[in-house]
Amino acid sequence: MSKRVRIKTILEGDYLGKDITVKGWVRTFRSNRFIALSDGSIIHTLQIVVDFENFDEQLLKRITTGAAIVAQGKIVESQGRGQHFEMHADSIEILGDSDPDKYPLQPKRHSMEFLRDIAHLRFRTNTFGAVFRIRHALAYAIHKFFNDKGFVYIHSPIITGSDAEGAGEMFQVTTLDLANPPKDENGQVDFREDFFKKETNLTVSGQLEAELGALALGDVYTFGPTFRAENSNTSRHLAEFWMIEPEMAFYDLEDNMDLCEEMLKYLIQYVMDHCRSDLEFLDQRRANEEKSKPQNLRSPMGLLETLQFCVDNDFVRITYTEAIHILKNSKPNKKKKFEFVIEDWGADLQSEHERYLVEKHFKKPVILSDYPKEIKAFYMRQNEDGKTVAAMDVLFPGIGEMVGGSQREERLDNLIQRMKEMDIPEEEMEWFLDTRRFGTCEHAGYGLGFERMMLFVTGMTNIRDVIPFPRYPGSAEF
Repeated sequence: MSKRVRIKTILEGDYLGKDITVKGWVRTFRSNRFIALSDGSIIHTLQIVVDFENFDEQLLKRITTGAAIVAQGKIVESQGRGQHFEMHADSIEILGDSDPDKYPLQPKRHSMEFLRDIAHLRFRTNTFGAVFRIRHALAYAIHKFFNDKGFVYIHSPIITGSDAEGAGEMFQVTTLDLANPPKDENGQVDFREDFFKKETNLTVSGQLEAELGALALGDVYTFGPTFRAENSNTSRHLAEFWMIEPEMAFYDLEDNMDLCEEMLKYLIQYVMDHCRSDLEFLDQRRANEEKSKPQNLRSPMGLLETLQFCVDNDFVRITYTEAIHILKNSKPNKKKKFEFVIEDWGADLQSEHERYLVEKHFKKPVILSDYPKEIKAFYMRQNEDGKTVAAMDVLFPGIGEMVGGSQREERLDNLIQRMKEMDIPEEEMEWFLDTRRFGTCEHAGYGLGFERMMLFVTGMTNIRDVIPFPRYPGSAEF
């Protein structure tokens, strides 16, 4: 048997008139004659034409939706609509049967909720095949972007003893007997008897460790899983998600914003260049879904149009103070249409405010900078006004905050003072403070939520549908 050829290679190459072998899974088998075969390499299927008079009847009965087969035959020009080429099969072998009475993915539309329950099989649908091919391309593009710029990829720890963000609930890591843990003289759990001899958790960010790398290697980035134990059942939150966190020595806030905008545009363009057929399918899918929505809730542009728009236009850059002025005087705020009405400077912006700025006011991606220090993390550089920090958030249509970052506080005294104000124990962060004691310099960085970016480029509406096996409250299947 000749080596198999992928369907993507056939449809994009010069195989007309050639005898080849294909392997894949049956999507449909019509009229005992036409097999639609998918092998996952591309959104399209290859039509295999079967002369049923030359095949065993029992074999034909086993060609059912979901079955794995190998077919040999000649590639010819298709006489039917919807494809340029098809295979005329000389032989077909069943590699794996699929009972049509039990196989849950029949050729019909399934709800996203149903498919989440069978996440081990949803890869086989057109929608999720497209999503996860794009996820692969986007991950590769991230590594390519930073590699081509000379960045060093750092593997930050997944088990950590620090909370970089003060981000709330963390997943604890322990080998202690939870039913009967050892206690110290004060009746508290004695973590000195635990595996790491101290309290440890799953990481919420690789940023602090990336800073250590940046202050020796210059430009570094991390790309790995992060964890938040928030009991949040929304379409925008996961308990396990992936973060991209570059850190750059000798960067100020403007440098940080420039790199971030360049990266986002690069990633969007890369996916548009390399995943066109998948994006076209998802574009049409979103358009079909929006037909059932009221006109005022429909997206002003299609998916491909939105992606191109973001690549072609400079992002708007405004300060937090300017944003508060716009929001405070906006119609939704004056008419109290916002769930969280903006009343004073210092308010923590919610997703509804971010999306108003992007989708209604500027109608472009927006970079907000110089936030009040009270609503930002301890490590952000304090501005000369004493009220704000050199922070930035990048806001995208349909998403809200896509990226959060800042210039980091490189001045030791300022950093220690801010830690005291926020009750962060200095003795636990000595390793971090050492970078400010020995050869400190201005530096900056940001974090991009990979799944947030996936939501944007695919047009999907639930973050649980852009990661293979979503983790959220009550769900740790597969």
